[in-house]
Amino acid sequence: MQDQTASARKASSPTADQEAIQAVIAKNKAAQPVAQPGPMEFGIMNVSDVTRDPVANYTPSEGERLTDSLAEAVHAEEVGFDVYAIGEHHNPPFFSSSPTTFLAAVAAQTKRLVLSTSTTLITTNDPVTLAEQYAVLQHIAQGRVDLMLGRGNTGPVYPWFGKDIRQGLPLALENYNLLHRLWHEDVVDWEGSFRTPLQGFTSIPRPMDDVPPFVWHGSIRTPEIAEQAAFYGNGFFANGAFWPEDHFKRLVELYRSRFVHWGHGTAQQAVVGVAAQVFVRKNSQDAMREYRPYFNESPIYKGGPSLETMMAETPLLVGSPQQIIDRIMHQHEIYGDYARQMFLVDHGGLPRKTVMEELDLLGSEVLPVLRKEMAAIRDPQAVRTPTHTDMVKARYGDQEPRQPRPNANRGDNVTGTSPYTDSDDSIQVRLPRL
Repeated sequence: MQDQTASARKASSPTADQEAIQAVIAKNKAAQPVAQPGPMEFGIMNVSDVTRDPVANYTPSEGERLTDSLAEAVHAEEVGFDVYAIGEHHNPPFFSSSPTTFLAAVAAQTKRLVLSTSTTLITTNDPVTLAEQYAVLQHIAQGRVDLMLGRGNTGPVYPWFGKDIRQGLPLALENYNLLHRLWHEDVVDWEGSFRTPLQGFTSIPRPMDDVPPFVWHGSIRTPEIAEQAAFYGNGFFANGAFWPEDHFKRLVELYRSRFVHWGHGTAQQAVVGVAAQVFVRKNSQDAMREYRPYFNESPIYKGGPSLETMMAETPLLVGSPQQIIDRIMHQHEIYGDYARQMFLVDHGGLPRKTVMEELDLLGSEVLPVLRKEMAAIRDPQAVRTPTHTDMVKARYGDQEPRQPRPNANRGDNVTGTSPYTDSDDSIQVRLPRL
């Protein structure tokens, strides 16, 4: 179903299909592994909700939430987190309709923090737009960028962008197939089911060092998304802050087995990320007391199972630093070694002061212990999330990476040969059909 197996789709017999698939697997096995052994990383994720604080009876403005979230991201780096991720939404009550704009601001105020997304909508966004915007962000942040693709589950958003939620899964699969090509080919001719065809199209700018950002595929229920992540050798994110843990265990196991099937390496080399929602205080009694009104009025939790039930059955972690540590170590028992642990800390109307206090506690009393205890039980071959440096090394080895340089402006740089000075002159670019 993927572009990499186009020859398999066009084959005239089951034997030819199988031969094409085996050729893809052989190519993957021959490639340099991208993910390298390394430590687990920890990050903060923000879904960008604008929710009334039920204790103060105060609803912040969208501008306040933007400003507070930017401060939160900067402080996350200060207290020792590795990653900060923002969501994408195009409906109230959320604020992050332009994740790349927000993350560019974070990049300008940080030095080492990896910038990511807790959802980039692969369904309602045009893959051309995603290719261009995230390549620009990657250059601005000097490679400190990856992104997590997701479908989005808000029905009305789809028609606002000319899409049909009933086609959500085919949209997600086809759109990433195109995004992958746009980032890996200078000139793309393409035709699919959900957008106008492309002829002689070049996505600009090319990715930094001609190596695109690392991609996660996030899902809460869909095995086809785990399969696509495995097919491309990308990461799989179990975005399970609100769902039972055993459900995500099955998806992670599927992804790892298919990662091996497609020839990208061992199950240990498959890149897995996990999420949890956290509310932390010095002692458990204060944590439960302070968080309960936010839980009771949460648009997600209100009217459902009790706080105690959700804490027992999902990655909702409310308690003291030691209790948070214990629950994250329990995540390791469920998923084995994984690469990235994300924490949702500001959801549901929590005020800025409380969120900053949580970050301080997590940075001073939780992260140091988790890093030490995870390292002690982690297999030496367990991989970290690939960095830009890792991906450049996998592609180029000891050679200098490509720096795409456009040919001189002729007044018409969309016909003739490929637009870069080092491209193959045999590649012919033609104007689109009108």
